[in-house]
Amino acid sequence: MDYSVQSRFDQEKKCWSVAVSGEVDIFNSQDMKKSLTDLINEKNADMTVDCAGLEYMDSTALGALVAVLKNVKNYGGIMRLRNVRQNLLKLFRITNLDKAFVIEADAETEGEKNA
Repeated sequence: MDYSVQSRFDQEKKCWSVAVSGEVDIFNSQDMKKSLTDLINEKNADMTVDCAGLEYMDSTALGALVAVLKNVKNYGGIMRLRNVRQNLLKLFRITNLDKAFVIEADAETEGEKNA
């Protein structure tokens, strides 16, 4: 399965809203990294990545997200991940990257925490 990146810039909030869907792995993680980095280079702004449609990611995808995070932080911005599926959230926790990213809880995540 391929992946897709859809983006829009919210001028009022000065924030990129990006939706990543599909599977990101060794074959396409550099493309995703370039797409997200190009957005930040176009307008230095915060970035919110909606992961609701992201079904799978491997370690190269994690590395790509870390590279984008560094780029965002270079100018003092914030990168948020939203709607991270439980299987992917586990990957962030195992690698301690849940401490590097701002991961916003969604209803599903909150429900599982409270169970």
